[in-house]
Amino acid sequence: MLWPAAKIIVSACIIAFASWLSNKRPELAGFIIALPLMSLLALAFSYTEFKDAESSVRFAKSIVTAVPLSLLFFVPFLLAQRLGLPFWALYGCGVALLAIGYFAHVALMKHLA
Repeated sequence: MLWPAAKIIVSACIIAFASWLSNKRPELAGFIIALPLMSLLALAFSYTEFKDAESSVRFAKSIVTAVPLSLLFFVPFLLAQRLGLPFWALYGCGVALLAIGYFAHVALMKHLA
């Protein structure tokens, strides 16, 4: 029971710190979040817990293919001035693009398997 709690605490602390920092130093907070910290932690946690190198490699491949697709979320924000939409509409469009990216990821992973 200690291991899941430790994983939650470490992950939550990183997210909370970046969120707090976003008001004071948004560029640094953005850089921290852009780092593959969660990927590093999740890969290490997964391997430590399951000791399955093959599964960890598949997990890493999935992350590598998902990262560019996950950036689709930010496209509406890049086009915010042109679109003239309020924040939550931009956010909703980003989530919709993420859904499209997810299905592209599923198809891509089937091809790579």
